[in-house]
Formats: sequence, structure tokens, C-alpha cells
Amino acid sequence: METAIFIARIIGPCYIIFAVGMMSNREFYQKVMEDYFKNAALVFFGGLLALLIGFLILLSYNKWAANWTVIITLFGWGGIIKGIWLIVFPNTISKVMQAYRENKLLPAVHSLVALAVGVCLTFLGYFAGRS
Repeated sequence: METAIFIARIIGPCYIIFAVGMMSNREFYQKVMEDYFKNAALVFFGGLLALLIGFLILLSYNKWAANWTVIITLFGWGGIIKGIWLIVFPNTISKVMQAYRENKLLPAVHSLVALAVGVCLTFLGYFAGRS
């Protein structure tokens, strides 16, 4: 469980910062996403990074426990799936970007979910996870 706490202490604050950034600079992050998806090298690098982080998480913590630490395992598998998706099916990214462009609620929901996950993991990693 100590490994799960360590990973939660990293992912939690990163998600909080990401969410606050998206909420306070919505137009900027919309432009960042559009620019990212237009650049094939960045999409490939993003897939490679997601794949690498997913494998690093799973190699250090891959336990399907009936407690909060399963979130860490899900992050690992999510990273691997996202990495494979971005590397193997990069042309499908345009559909995701189109959904973000057409539905202004989607980025807001995305940032709220990221904030909730970040607060939850930060709390569990720094406060509830203490021994």
C-alpha cells in the first residue's frame, strides 16, 4: 500500500493543478488541445509517454484490491490503453477534438472530474494514507 500512497501523492496534486489551470484558462487550454492534436509528433510522443507511465505504475503497483488503491491500478491500465490508442489509432484523435469543440460542457466536466480525482487522491495519499 505504501507504493499506492506514493503514486497517489504524485497524481493527486498534478490533477488538481491541471484542473485549476483548465478552469481558469479555458480558452488557452482549448488552443493547446487543438495545437496538440494537429501535431503528429506530439500525438505520438503523448502516446509514448502515456504508455511509459502506465507501465511504470503497473510495474510498481498492480493490485486489484477492494479499497481505494485500485484507483492507482486503474490509472496504470488507463495509461497503457491511452498510449496504445494514441500510437496505434492516431487518426481517431480528430473525433475527440471535434467533440471538445462542439460541446463546451465537455471540457468543464473533464476539469471537474480531474479536480475531484485530484482532491481524492491527494487526501488519500497525504492524510488518510498515513501510517
